[in-house]
Amino acid sequence: MIDRRSPVPMYYQIEKYIEDLIENKNLKQGDRIPSEREFTEQFQVSRMTVRQAVMDLVNAGILLRRKGKGTFVSGQRKIEKSLNGLSGFSEDMINRGMKPDSKLLDFQKIRPPASVVKRLSLGEGEEVYAIKRTRLADDRPMAIETTFIPASLVPGLTRQASNQSLYDYIEKECGLTIDHADQSLEAVLVTAAEAAILDVPKGSPVLLIERCAYLAGGKTLEYTRSLYRADRYKFMIRLPRE
Repeated sequence: MIDRRSPVPMYYQIEKYIEDLIENKNLKQGDRIPSEREFTEQFQVSRMTVRQAVMDLVNAGILLRRKGKGTFVSGQRKIEKSLNGLSGFSEDMINRGMKPDSKLLDFQKIRPPASVVKRLSLGEGEEVYAIKRTRLADDRPMAIETTFIPASLVPGLTRQASNQSLYDYIEKECGLTIDHADQSLEAVLVTAAEAAILDVPKGSPVLLIERCAYLAGGKTLEYTRSLYRADRYKFMIRLPRE
């Protein structure tokens, strides 16, 4: 319950109270939690205090708000991904005890647009493999990923191989060593088509990740543009003090 003498903020105590209800199975996935008014009366606190506790759990993916219906237990936590190291989607999901999968949306060998030519430092007329996939974890859509790889680096890439772990294929089948990557992150809104793939409302905010990965010799290996569900992912970074 709530300890008014504790230095721990009231909203955080309420947050932990709700988490304990879920942990002890008093509230199960899909259950509607008490309203803000009910919590306000129960704990004799302001509605703003209750709202902060609930929104923290919504942002963590533990609770889910449905307009006009209330707040429900989602049964999911946001997946944390570190920005300190380079790993593929499949590796991330396996490390978290989840089953990774992909749904191939498009696979082509093309002459890329100028923006991709620049990012991959390609010569005139060079072709790339363009691979677009829905990335899934435990059969739920997590991201839309579009990858461009110079065809000269993976000459034997097939449609089937492109729908597996690309990093595994590149390192094990092609014998290439991935060294590092440059990556950027920003918030964008999904289109209607992207929303349908990710199973989120049209215009929902998502996390746009753009990455260029490089081989040990410095050659650009890939340019990838990924749209991650903001309600299922959060990115972590360690900042050492210089």
